[in-house]
Amino acid sequence: MAASMRLLVRRVIRLSHRNVNGTAAGLPGRSGCCWAPSSCRCFSDAAGDKNTHFGFETVSESEKAKKVYKVFENVAQKYDIMNDAMSLGIHRMWKDMLLHVMHPQPGVRLLDVAGGTGDIAFRFLEYVRSQQERQKRRVARSMQTPSWQDISNSYSTEEEDGPQESTAVVCDINKEMLKVGKQKADSMGINAGLSWVVGDAEELPFDDDQFDIYTIAFGIRNVTHIDQALQEAQRVLKPGGRFMCLEFSKVTNPVLARLYDTYSFQMIPVLGEVIAGDWKSYQYLVESIRKFPDQEEFKGMIEDAGFYCVRYYNLTGGVVALHSGFKL
Repeated sequence: MAASMRLLVRRVIRLSHRNVNGTAAGLPGRSGCCWAPSSCRCFSDAAGDKNTHFGFETVSESEKAKKVYKVFENVAQKYDIMNDAMSLGIHRMWKDMLLHVMHPQPGVRLLDVAGGTGDIAFRFLEYVRSQQERQKRRVARSMQTPSWQDISNSYSTEEEDGPQESTAVVCDINKEMLKVGKQKADSMGINAGLSWVVGDAEELPFDDDQFDIYTIAFGIRNVTHIDQALQEAQRVLKPGGRFMCLEFSKVTNPVLARLYDTYSFQMIPVLGEVIAGDWKSYQYLVESIRKFPDQEEFKGMIEDAGFYCVRYYNLTGGVVALHSGFKL
């Protein structure tokens, strides 16, 4: 309830600021609003609705949100198969690298935004489980010839601390993507410590200072207001929490860049048509990559949102970049 009220208050404040600014500029105010956390932000006249990009196409902001929602609604059932086909399976290594750099320990709480099919959350829970097993083996080795003091300490530690449970929350605005993720979790037998939430990256339905780690993999370029999504990430992280973003970026090698562009524009939409029966959605996905800021520009945006110690790692020659920053 507290999260819902906080979300409502933020929306009212934001809308009031927009109305004041619009009136000051001689623009008519908003005629009405839609409060659902979906593709439509506000019903307004044409003068009040700013333009943005949808791939290489110029559209209104509200129209982009609807179009992006429709893209992922269309591709949800074939999303994982297409990821393997488009990247030749390399996306698995990129996601494994995210977890390797993250190196989460037992007890941490993860928020994975735009993570509908659950790839990052599944890897996170498996990684933490392996860390727990490693710690148990280490303790077992150290207790092979224990003293009475060691035995006493081990019992008191177990009673006081108990087992450290990590949790992962998958948040996605698209219900179809979440549906696919839940089906995967059920088929894999992954239920403990995992929850699914419908939510907008620009207005997360969580209280402040809730999570230790925030991840968003191949999702932030589809957000209409990237700066707002970054501010929300900063808000919901605990002090000391870590922001991590895996996203397509700018290829650094000119030869690889030409090969990558040729493959992207000539092959990926064809694969989309053959495998998923959807050329247009994958044409958009290719175009959206070219409209996303490069590594340095995105690094600056993360810093502007209030994160510190921001750095990035280029993967596969810059085809993908992993950005990381901390909330202090």
